[in-house]
Amino acid sequence: MTREEKSQVIKDLTVDLGSNANFYLADISGLNAVNTSNLRRACFKANVKLSVIKNTLLEKAMEASDKDYGDLASVLKGNTSIMYSETGNAPAKIIKEFRKKADKPLLKGAFIEEAVYLGDDQLDTLVNIKSREELLGDIIGLLQSPAKNVISALQSSGGKLAGIIKTLSEK
Repeated sequence: MTREEKSQVIKDLTVDLGSNANFYLADISGLNAVNTSNLRRACFKANVKLSVIKNTLLEKAMEASDKDYGDLASVLKGNTSIMYSETGNAPAKIIKEFRKKADKPLLKGAFIEEAVYLGDDQLDTLVNIKSREELLGDIIGLLQSPAKNVISALQSSGGKLAGIIKTLSEK
């Protein structure tokens, strides 16, 4: 790879890091062709982009970026793959599901909405992170619950003013 090609790869990685709020660093070395293909297929289905990268190029891209990646560069040893996702927990779910059948991929680290997670022991924490859509669904459910209670109470009171006032005062 020429110096110009390396420079272009670093620029591309810097753009990718800047445009993605969530990415995971994983070790997928040692997977055979079938397992690698299955992992790529699972990533594709979950809308996760998987790429194998050189550690030195990624480290330079992280340095060139305007974001603070904390100690994330410390995990850049050995083989590294990067998983980009719009949803913060999607790659963690893929890794956890895949590890039911194989020892790898191992989680090296993750950058989720400006928070840095280091080590494979953080996998369960990352799986439990709720996506923006899941949080909105929970909030809407919480907001709808009191309204549903009031509406059902009003309907059970028979629609008479005295019954409505009595029901509302009990709530």
